[in-house]
Amino acid sequence: MTLTVRPITAALHLEFVRAQRSVSFLQTPAWAQVKTEWRSESLGWYDGLRLVGAGLVLHRPVPRLERYTLAYLPEGPVIDWTGALDEWLRPLAEYLKAHGAFAIRLGPPVRTDTWTAAQVKEGIANPGINRLSELPGIKNTVGTRVTEQLRNAGWLPQNPEDGFGTGHPQYNFELPLNGSEDDVLRGMNQQWRRNIKKAAKEGVEVVVGDDLKAFHDLYVHTAERDHFTPRPLRYFETMFAALSTEDRIRLYLAYHQGELVAGAIMVRVGTQAWYAYGASATEKREVRGSNACQWAMIRDAIAARCDVYSLRGITPTLDAGDSHVGLIQFKVGTGGEAVRYVGEWDLPLRPLVYRAFDVYMTQRERRRRSS
Repeated sequence: MTLTVRPITAALHLEFVRAQRSVSFLQTPAWAQVKTEWRSESLGWYDGLRLVGAGLVLHRPVPRLERYTLAYLPEGPVIDWTGALDEWLRPLAEYLKAHGAFAIRLGPPVRTDTWTAAQVKEGIANPGINRLSELPGIKNTVGTRVTEQLRNAGWLPQNPEDGFGTGHPQYNFELPLNGSEDDVLRGMNQQWRRNIKKAAKEGVEVVVGDDLKAFHDLYVHTAERDHFTPRPLRYFETMFAALSTEDRIRLYLAYHQGELVAGAIMVRVGTQAWYAYGASATEKREVRGSNACQWAMIRDAIAARCDVYSLRGITPTLDAGDSHVGLIQFKVGTGGEAVRYVGEWDLPLRPLVYRAFDVYMTQRERRRRSS
């Protein structure tokens, strides 16, 4: 098979996405409208006249060298990752280099390891285990082959030790939806089931709404409490405007006695749903509005015949003394599984420019941490 890569229209890209069982929302053409600070294009892989793959490429220019860009394909591209990758990635590199890219960064949507909720729980309880990688997870042979092929072809891993970097997390927590609501509920731990019942007993009402300002106010409050930098309201307005055109995004708001106590955003493409953003009030945490929001989103994902509900990123720490362990403890209660993906990889196309960009990003990160 000899493949060629060339630009495709957003309409053709969307048609290809709709023909797939599941594609990351970061690889839909609508996502280009969200990342307005990046130049974007949709690319297609052709076997003769047949479109067999697609990818959304976000172009980030180099400071003071604007004619060169980092070509970024978050959680993509959508190609066949099970065979020889050179026939897919070589024409991509040739096209992007010819159009000014100094490097490619991509994140194959391929698993390398999976750990059950029970394994994760045992790991947290064991003081001799500090990281997920120390547990005997289930290996994915495709993920192992993809990792080997990328490394052998000169691609460079961009996966930080804690699982979080400048891109998207390598470790995620996912809930398989291969049964009824009762089946999924039975798979949760006792605390999660109790919290869902508590929210119902307290009269918490979850609605699908459009009051982004109310959600954002609560989200900013959450950011101040939990010490992270919030995104501006305009970002969420842009995100909803872009993804609503394809009916991919919903805002869930949990109220108790008329007061907003929690909110969450869910995105769905094909048979996969994602918990994208969440917020919660410090007051009235005992009414369990966050659990009520999660359960409402999970139920809607089941009703939409999704295979997977993703709770997105976690860090690989299982150290009870690490502040990040609370994140995985919250998510493990759903009864899902921790998953490690191949992660993000760079292919330098113009090594000198790539090194200059790497120095710039390192210095910028140091300034950010010192400020």
